[in-house]
Amino acid sequence: MADLDLMRELAIEGQSKILLLVLDGVGGLPLTPDGPTELEAAHTPNLDALAARSICGMSTPVALGVTPGSGPGHLSLFGYDPLQYEIGRGVLEALGIGFDLQPDDLAARGNFCTLDSQGLITDRRAGRIPTKVGAQLCEKLRQIRLPGVDEIFVEPVKEYRFVLTLRGKELYDGLTETDPQQVGKPPLPVEPLRPEATHTAELVNQWMAEARKILADEHPANGCNLRGIAKDPGLPLMPDIYKLRCGAIATYPMYRGVAKLTGMDVLPTGETIESEVETLKQHWADYDFFFFHVKKTDSRGEDGDFDAKAKVIECLDAALPDMLALAPDVVIVTGDHSTPAALKAHSWHELPLLLWSKYIRRDGVQEFGERPCMAGGLGHIHHTDLLPLAMAYAGRLAKFGA
Repeated sequence: MADLDLMRELAIEGQSKILLLVLDGVGGLPLTPDGPTELEAAHTPNLDALAARSICGMSTPVALGVTPGSGPGHLSLFGYDPLQYEIGRGVLEALGIGFDLQPDDLAARGNFCTLDSQGLITDRRAGRIPTKVGAQLCEKLRQIRLPGVDEIFVEPVKEYRFVLTLRGKELYDGLTETDPQQVGKPPLPVEPLRPEATHTAELVNQWMAEARKILADEHPANGCNLRGIAKDPGLPLMPDIYKLRCGAIATYPMYRGVAKLTGMDVLPTGETIESEVETLKQHWADYDFFFFHVKKTDSRGEDGDFDAKAKVIECLDAALPDMLALAPDVVIVTGDHSTPAALKAHSWHELPLLLWSKYIRRDGVQEFGERPCMAGGLGHIHHTDLLPLAMAYAGRLAKFGA
């Protein structure tokens, strides 16, 4: 488990470079007892070759048996204990789209959804409506007003996602979400988790009721849900802790948000893995640490599309030689959480992991997959151990003690 105070004490500046490659939701499950996972089914000669020169293992994002959200999964990759530093997804989405979030703002991640005639959810993502349609719906929702709330912002994110931000005095976080996380159930009422948040819960429920009226005649996005209703917690920043110049390359706003929250510079990039690689090349001289995020492994897992998820992994594998040609000193490849196509959702399963540096002790792993990595030399570790390990292999940690 990373000790941020210890890291701050031991971290030293240097010229070495660390590449953290995150395949979102990469962990999978076989469709038959003896079959491969999505990662094992994918044709990945470059990842396999890198694994054969690395030390491998399995890593837990939060705790054994705990299914992580994307926020906790990434925070732990960056060395923050997600049980200590809890961040609502609304904050991450708001920062990810460049919204000027104020300390007292209350932000929520919104999802448009499809409801049947009885108000039950039939599609939690409203058919992944185009971003343009989502923006039009946000414009309609901006007419809602709440008593005692100075300003209400409804900003489109991507496809079916939006950010709701309430600005005013005496707004409190500590609220439940409305998404039941499954179809066949209605959106849930927001409940306060502490007494002082009671009135804020009432305001958010009022907003939800008004939104339901406005969206009633829309299709397929005739409803919405709110998740991660929270305020900016004010994290200690990675550049201060690790003495690293940190750059983030991610196509989705939520991941840009968590990077910004930890003090990384978010680098503009295109929508494809190839464009992300070009961004990496363009900025290689400017940073010591790169967070490189691949989203669609997670999306295809949530869709339940085993083959499509394997294809995304193959696309990343094809781009890997161009990344390695930049000669990073440390490379870590893993995911933030598992999203097996068999479950169509995040899961609690450990993540396959490889760590390369010229200073590692190679193990016998020859392929990058869940079952090969189970036998790796790193064993079973925690995500929060990864950045301290990377710092050590990069020669950026001083000796502890005399």
